[in-house]
Amino acid sequence: EIIDKARSENRTFLLEPESKQIMKLLEIKTTNYQVATDKSEAKVMARKIGFPVVMKIVSPQVIHKTDAGGVKLNINSDNEVAAAFDEITRNARNYNAKADIRGVLIEKMVKPSTEIIIGVTRDPTFGPAIMFGLGGIFVELLKDVSFRIAPITQSDAKEMINEIKALPMLQGFRGGPNVNLKNIVETLLKVSKFTIDYIDDILEIDLNPIFAYDDHLLTVDA
Repeated sequence: EIIDKARSENRTFLLEPESKQIMKLLEIKTTNYQVATDKSEAKVMARKIGFPVVMKIVSPQVIHKTDAGGVKLNINSDNEVAAAFDEITRNARNYNAKADIRGVLIEKMVKPSTEIIIGVTRDPTFGPAIMFGLGGIFVELLKDVSFRIAPITQSDAKEMINEIKALPMLQGFRGGPNVNLKNIVETLLKVSKFTIDYIDDILEIDLNPIFAYDDHLLTVDA
């Protein structure tokens, strides 16, 4: 239904709330969120979620939210919520005058941790390939990632994790989290199965960042 709705609007991508809805259906842990359509609603939702919160624009015309000034972090009060709502929607309209603003997503500001990325890309010859790596500088500058053609097995997933040069970052290096790697394996397998189940619908998946904690993973953006 989520994919069909996007298709009916001639979209080739899902909005963040839609992507996170799919993550929840796949039992991949993500942030609790609500989408506010005005400032009054935003205040109520932020109080319900609990300060501090993050606020992000929801618009089909604003995919790269940060570039458009459509993200505000560490919001701590009703007044800050109202000001951020105005600023985010104003920035989105300045970025694209034709932007269809569906609302502002509000979610809990979570404790940062080591970031990982899980994704899918479509190889023209071999089909969908699952990607794993550490986030931030490791993926952007060092290209420290591993790939396997979907569908992957548990053994494939373990190999993908062990191929990463920065693996010690997930094993308590310099006070970082000592991540239960089983959680990463399970998430890779869920993404692989979803990709194969919806192989005609999915071109790419980007779960980035995922915060890796000792005992769980949390998909912050999708």
